[in-house]
Amino acid sequence: MSLATRAAVTIDPKAIDQNADKQIRTPKSTGSDKVVGGISHIVLAIWAIVVILPLLWTLLSSFKTTKEIFKSPFGLPANWNFDNFVNAWVKNNFGPMFLNTVIVVGVALVLVMLLGAMCAYVLARFSIPGSRIIYYLMLAGLTFPVFLAIVPLFFILQSMQLLNTLPGLIITYVSFALPFTVFFLFSFFKTLPYEIQEAAYVDGASEWRTFFQVMLPMAKPGLAAVAIMNFLGLWNQFLLPISLNTDQSKYVLSQGMASFASSAGYQVDFGAMFAAVIITIVPVLIVYILFQRQLQGSVSQGTSK
Repeated sequence: MSLATRAAVTIDPKAIDQNADKQIRTPKSTGSDKVVGGISHIVLAIWAIVVILPLLWTLLSSFKTTKEIFKSPFGLPANWNFDNFVNAWVKNNFGPMFLNTVIVVGVALVLVMLLGAMCAYVLARFSIPGSRIIYYLMLAGLTFPVFLAIVPLFFILQSMQLLNTLPGLIITYVSFALPFTVFFLFSFFKTLPYEIQEAAYVDGASEWRTFFQVMLPMAKPGLAAVAIMNFLGLWNQFLLPISLNTDQSKYVLSQGMASFASSAGYQVDFGAMFAAVIITIVPVLIVYILFQRQLQGSVSQGTSK
């Protein structure tokens, strides 16, 4: 190619820059978008204040005496000490209650995640007779009110000699959390690629190995999300333990809080009661803070699917 021809076909760099600017031009935000964004930020700020202020007030009150709480409910404590926490933990027997709650919720969470994942995997990946009926029955379990099952559960656990026992509570927790777990994980297992499952079969993996070593790790975002939500629900459960567990030596924290508030009558030690509230909610906050990234990732992944 001659120099004249090259000069004729030379592209102007300014024209390239202008075309590139047109292609990557970002959309301009309109006035209505700014109004919606501003209103959204205001609503979120108000919601954050509504959530944070009661928690902050409870935390400050846990360091006060009952006299200080009534004299200056919004002021700072005169002395920053942990006497109220000691009284709640030792004198009001919150130590054993905390241990009972950890045992019941921990064992129930492991069982419901294992059983729920296995059930959801089979219903989502295999065509077996009655699989749709089983799935719809699981969905029906989500709509069944808990209080309607209290009387039948009472007699069932009594006949099994599990009434007023921690294993009885664990079985009950698992049965009520299982439908939600299956419903949530069903969609995750349904969207996993079948090619990976078939490749595992070709490599000689059994059904159990394929599930535990191939498919289950791929559903980790969904498992993390449903585990957090199950933990919150089981930790704050009140109706089931108050109805099926009347042995004070096996009380969980929700029962202990109700018993503490009602047994003292008008002589309630409000400082110790607020300290007990902090003891109850701190594990939930810690779990959420540690696993919030997994929860957000699972939600974004589920919406993208």
